[in-house]
Amino acid sequence: MTHLLENYNRLDFALMDGKECHLIDHTGKSYLDLTSGIGVMNMGYSFEAGKAAVNYQLDHLAHLSNLYINPLQEKVAEKLSANGNYKSFFCNSGTEANEAALKLARLIRPNKKILAFKNGFHGRTFGAMSATMQPKIQEGFSPLVPDFVSCHFNDVFDFETQLKKEEIGAIIFEIIQGEGGILVIHPDFVAALKKAQKNGILLIVDEVQTGIGRTGKRFAFEHFDLKPDLITSAKALANGLPVGVMLAKNKYASYFSAGKHGSTFGGNPLAMASADAVLSHLTEDFLAEVEEKSDYFYRLLSEQLNHHPQVLAIRGMGLMLGIQLDDSCDRAEMMARLREKGVLVLSAGKNVIRLLPPLVIKKSELKQASEILGEVL
Repeated sequence: MTHLLENYNRLDFALMDGKECHLIDHTGKSYLDLTSGIGVMNMGYSFEAGKAAVNYQLDHLAHLSNLYINPLQEKVAEKLSANGNYKSFFCNSGTEANEAALKLARLIRPNKKILAFKNGFHGRTFGAMSATMQPKIQEGFSPLVPDFVSCHFNDVFDFETQLKKEEIGAIIFEIIQGEGGILVIHPDFVAALKKAQKNGILLIVDEVQTGIGRTGKRFAFEHFDLKPDLITSAKALANGLPVGVMLAKNKYASYFSAGKHGSTFGGNPLAMASADAVLSHLTEDFLAEVEEKSDYFYRLLSEQLNHHPQVLAIRGMGLMLGIQLDDSCDRAEMMARLREKGVLVLSAGKNVIRLLPPLVIKKSELKQASEILGEVL
């Protein structure tokens, strides 16, 4: 019997320890982790710089309210500022970061609607859920927050039709729809978004899963020469500690005047200490290694799986990849067999295996993973 609410479909084992890219369960069995705790542990389970920073901070101040100056917040915000072009609001999660962005967008573009895309995912609080255009997420929670409209991702015609039809003030989108099935934004769609931005529509890019090095850039939008008005991120920013951030262009920062928004624990010293260590580690050389490992892993997966009739596609960017299976393949059974062989993976979208290994994974471990994936299929 459990004393927890049953809102999670939990597997029947407990993970007790972790080292580098491996997790160990309550029986002592070791797993190669290709999930990163759903895109959180980008620096792996042995990130000593992060541990040292958090332990040092724990010996001083574990909490500091936002009534006072927080030097660590300033330090992390400066590293995220893109040479001083953005200002930060810190919170505790991706959905909170998106809530902040949606609230700020309403202040900047009052009385206008917000456009989001089908199969996108932005969170489970009411504002973020209203922007998450998936029936399975929204079902049972009506009425939702009003004035959200949707169209199909990567469909330029549908997108431009909605812009003509509705008074749109802001657009929230992902560069890669993660929960939607690892669907990468198309360059033509990026061009349409840029055109909308030139016409005064705010672009809110949700980098909760794709940010902090996941695609080989600090943020995935950097692959497309985008300059979003608002950016949200979370998950990997503090490598396991709860943190979220909403970045706003300087010209919009004043809309969040004192009292407009807040968070008790947002930007707390422990999370900021870890985030500072993560961002210090996110060097150009490190990101170049991620891109190199990504190319290597994609090539290995293609060699192992492309000939298999049940594999329809392998897609993604960086170390965020999806294996699209046909309907004859039982994804749940495949994931169970992978666990038996000591590999943890995720699901996404319609019959997609999602791979989000820690960015510090070794090439030998990527080779091992690809061989086991091929063997299981």
